[in-house]
Amino acid sequence: MAPKWSLGRALRGMFVKETIDENTWDDLETALITADFGPDITEAIVDDLREKVDRFRTTDPKDLKRMLVESLEERFAKFDTTLKLTERPAVVLVVGVNGVGKTTTIGKFAAFLGRYGRSIVVGAADTFRAAAVEQLATWAERGGAAIVRPEREGQDPASVAFQTITYAKETGTEIVIVDTAGRLHTKAGLMDELTKVRRVIEKQAPISEVLLVLDATTGQNGVMQAEAFLEHAGVTGLVITKLDGSAKGGFVLSVQERTGIPVKLLGQGEDIGDLTGFTPAAFAAQLVD
Repeated sequence: MAPKWSLGRALRGMFVKETIDENTWDDLETALITADFGPDITEAIVDDLREKVDRFRTTDPKDLKRMLVESLEERFAKFDTTLKLTERPAVVLVVGVNGVGKTTTIGKFAAFLGRYGRSIVVGAADTFRAAAVEQLATWAERGGAAIVRPEREGQDPASVAFQTITYAKETGTEIVIVDTAGRLHTKAGLMDELTKVRRVIEKQAPISEVLLVLDATTGQNGVMQAEAFLEHAGVTGLVITKLDGSAKGGFVLSVQERTGIPVKLLGQGEDIGDLTGFTPAAFAAQLVD
């Protein structure tokens, strides 16, 4: 569903005007701030575009639109957004605080990989809530993946991860996705647990990716919540969820620049197929159109 407000819609009126004037720059700044680019990135983009407009001596808003797309693409493309899944089995650890859409993301990720003909197994290593295991099983099934469940309630998460890798090796399954607990009220305990899960996995197979799931609607607060994972979990890529349309599209750039970690996947809807890889050129064009 398209958002009531989007960056493209906010910019549309600017680009049909006859000339670039001071109102154009004010409108552009407001649109970028509202789209969650943050004040520092917004200022840098506007300053860069002002310089280019002066250098090329243009007053045509269509030129400004093209320059904006190019500027955004250039900034997005500073990061390597490629998923690295060449090992067999390729092991992906999925981390994030509760409530960001981690469970649904795993199901969608399984479906995404399945479209490329990959076989997938999901390990339910968030063993602290029985409901979490059942929800994950539902989404894994929808995504066409096998699932390895805990053998008993409250089972050690690392042992579930171990079982999942064993299953993948015995069945020749290509990709393993391991769910993890997302409670942050005891950060030290959670990070110790993640460290143990990693250690147990790495005795059997290298970890290809550690994906941190972030909710775009929480903006910078989401990054603050996730700082423990960023610091301790060896995160290699970000998954941005709840990015319906382009209302909060600037969050993608601001979170990459703030963390130094690339966005690799985008969730832009509720359906099983609503997870895509991140392509800088396509996303920049989508944001501005």
